[in-house]
Amino acid sequence: MKVIDAIRKLTSNYGIAIVLFVFIVIFTIATPRFFAYRNFINVLRQVSPVGIAAVGMTMVIITGGIDLSAGSLVALVGVLSAHAMVEYNMPVPMVILLGLVIGALVGLLNGFAITKTNIPPFIFTLGMMTGLRGFCYILTRGMPIFGFTKDFDFLGKGFLFRVPIPVISMFVIFAIGWVIVNKSRFGRYIYAIGGNKEATRLSGINVHKNLIFAYIISGMLSAFAGLIILSRLSSGQPAAGQDFAFDVITAVVLGGISITGGEGKFSGIIFGVIILGVLSNGLTLLNVYDYYQMVIKCVVLIVAVGFDQYTKRHQQVKKAVTEA
Repeated sequence: MKVIDAIRKLTSNYGIAIVLFVFIVIFTIATPRFFAYRNFINVLRQVSPVGIAAVGMTMVIITGGIDLSAGSLVALVGVLSAHAMVEYNMPVPMVILLGLVIGALVGLLNGFAITKTNIPPFIFTLGMMTGLRGFCYILTRGMPIFGFTKDFDFLGKGFLFRVPIPVISMFVIFAIGWVIVNKSRFGRYIYAIGGNKEATRLSGINVHKNLIFAYIISGMLSAFAGLIILSRLSSGQPAAGQDFAFDVITAVVLGGISITGGEGKFSGIIFGVIILGVLSNGLTLLNVYDYYQMVIKCVVLIVAVGFDQYTKRHQQVKKAVTEA
């Protein structure tokens, strides 16, 4: 029993890091092109939009909610920002501000509707996912918007000291997110809301205000990810971000954040995001078709959620036995 308990403790504390190490070893053995500095930088650059959005999604999931509209918001910000540059010659700083404002407004709408109408987050954000995507196709008539200024390229294609700007942005946002979740009053409140919303309300905390704020942050970070994707593609695509929300949620759950809310360490999402990037990159280098990659990602998400639920049940049983 001591050995089993030791293994459980090891997997609980370092399981996500062990999984990342195992994936790196497997892909290094399978393909010599994987273990190279340029490839690792490429992995981080490819996964940076997911990592940026995962910070906001983490805050939402900690509260016990979810935001399925993230991928459609990426497309919406892309097409509206591209439209603003092409049709109105809007300068780059204003375009970035416009994208963040759009994200904040969508997040505000999500949070307000969920808190004030008691519509389940899954249902409302599912509806927003469909509605925002439809609006993108109406606005563009299904055609990409391109021809905007090259000055916008720096956001998704630029480098600073040989490090891609998206990678720098991702780690800066990771650092800010860590401080907010672990060191701020807001961070303590969202964990309390996810643990027991009614008890948190009775303790005098404004649950609605903090929930809305979490969705606003999620919307703004998804919008920023959309701006990076727009810069990388050099065109506003109404079909952009089709699987984006799935990847973001998978990365968050892989990082150890409980899908039911109230539990999980923020630091784990860094590993979750990198694991997702390493998995996609390694499978691509091995010439695994996209369709098979979709199935593998599905299995990874189900296993991660299943492990989370198993761990919670084991802890509850152990606590009940101890109290008895």
